[in-house]
Amino acid sequence: MPYQLTIQRPVETEGVGLHTAVHSRVRFLPAPADTGIVFRRVDLDNFEIEAHVRNVARVSYATSLMKQGVLLSTTEHVLAALYSCGVDNVYVEIDALELPILDGSAKPFIDLLIQAGTRQLRRQRRYIRVLKPLEFTDGDRLLGIYPANEFRVHCYVDFCHPAVPPQGIELSVNRETFSRELAPARTFGFTKDFPGLQAMGLIRGGSLENAIVIDDKAIMNGPLRFPDEFGRHKALDLIGDLALVGRPLLARIEAHKAGHATHTQLVTRLLADRSLWTETTNGHSAKTDSAHASRYSSVYISS
Repeated sequence: MPYQLTIQRPVETEGVGLHTAVHSRVRFLPAPADTGIVFRRVDLDNFEIEAHVRNVARVSYATSLMKQGVLLSTTEHVLAALYSCGVDNVYVEIDALELPILDGSAKPFIDLLIQAGTRQLRRQRRYIRVLKPLEFTDGDRLLGIYPANEFRVHCYVDFCHPAVPPQGIELSVNRETFSRELAPARTFGFTKDFPGLQAMGLIRGGSLENAIVIDDKAIMNGPLRFPDEFGRHKALDLIGDLALVGRPLLARIEAHKAGHATHTQLVTRLLADRSLWTETTNGHSAKTDSAHASRYSSVYISS
């Protein structure tokens, strides 16, 4: 799509934060061209935090942003929905320090964007087109970004758990494919990790209603929405972290057992090396019909 988009009308939702259990209200508002995605802490005199990797604070179990000491946590699901739907400019107002987890997926935010509608602005969209590959490893984790004429992700996970087989998904990302294939996939956690997380003051708002919970042998609160819901959610998180590039990407991303820290490290390394990319207004169309989407997407599970 050649022109930038914002939303047509304000919309809002509310819920509790996964880690803080703090109740918050989130409101999406239209924004002018070249604003980008900007969070506003309305509880702190509308203090603004731009959704950009330069504002990343910590990325252990969620992606948190910080600017001048003001923190905002668990931004990845909102960012994934906005980025995949091509919303270039929007104010995201929030009255607490953590985005609500809702049902643990990005689907509630997609539903919110459907209510909001979109409006075209009189400014061309600018893309970041990757020109040369960038990849790195961290133990058995691998993350790479490569030249492509579309935004495409390939995400693979392996938790070495009897109830969660190795699995992954590869697809061309746009509003239709994200909404259908990734947005409903929920966050998840293993009970063996809970004591350590709770000791760090995390997952205070977690429940069987907003996360898939897996004990030593089985999934405690099925059924799953997809047979490979874990791999799909990891791809959702990856896209939310890639949104911190600040522009629509024309690139293919390979993520093997990666996480928030490696995702944001990739964005930082990419933007730091100007020889790896160029900014252009000539982007591959984000609109695909169902036949195109089927031809360019694939899912697999390894038994």
